Parts: sequence; structure tokens; C-alpha cells
Amino acid sequence: MFNFETVKAHCDVPCGIYDTNAAQNAALSVIRMIDLIAAAEKGDDEAAYLNSMARYISVKESEAVKCKEEIRIIWGDFIKPPHIEAHPEIHTVAHNIMMLAGAAKQHTSRDKAMALLAEVNKFAEIFWGIKGVETKVVKAPYMPGEDIVIPVL
Repeated sequence: MFNFETVKAHCDVPCGIYDTNAAQNAALSVIRMIDLIAAAEKGDDEAAYLNSMARYISVKESEAVKCKEEIRIIWGDFIKPPHIEAHPEIHTVAHNIMMLAGAAKQHTSRDKAMALLAEVNKFAEIFWGIKGVETKVVKAPYMPGEDIVIPVL
């Protein structure tokens, strides 16, 4: 009856399962890849160097896209008019994330990647506030060890 080659969703049922953690991990991964790019040394094995760089860049770009997708889903599916009234900055924060994730794909600026994480953390604070959940700032327990906003459960 149907000839769908690919179907993707999250999920528009709606499932009601939303969390900013995946976007934060993606932003952290962008920073980590930029750090690895900056630390890479060409050495004598140019092929190995080029292979590593290609992999770092590929992961950096895919994680930047993932960050955008995760925020877009929450912003588009979860955020409702009463949330916007209570948090009018949500549109600006979401737009900043889209722009900074795009910049992260185009550049290897750690400052821009850190700005991306900062905006994702702002979004996380708003998101958890809407859900009535207190948050705290902690160091991520893995590289690059930057601050993330998490729910106090």
C-alpha cells in the first residue's frame, strides 16, 4: 500500500519525551573535535594526519547538525504560546543556536563553539524552568569538561 523508502520522526505523536541533554552532548562534541583539530600534529605520516582531520571535521559537522535538530524539535514541538509569553527570549536563544551551530560547521573557532554551548545551556535552563524542574551547573564528566546545565532530580 505504501512505498516509503525512509521515514524519520521524533516524533510528532507527540511522545512527550523531550530533553536538552542530546543537544548539550552535541555541542560538547563540537568543542571536543575543535580541540582535537587544534592539537593534531602532522608528523611524518601525512595520510594518518589527513585521515584524522577528515574524521574530526566530519564528526564536528554532524554534531553541529544534531545540536540544531535537537533544539528545533523541542522549540517547534514542545514550546507553546504560554511558554513564549513567560520566556520571550526563547526565539532569540533558539535562533542563536541555529546560527552558532552553522558557524561551528564553517569554522574551527573554539570561542564560537563555546558560545554555542552557552546558548544551549540557556535553552536548557528555560526548558527545565518550563517543566518546573530546578537546574544546576556542573562540569561535564568527560572531555572537554565544560559547564552544562542539568536538572536537579
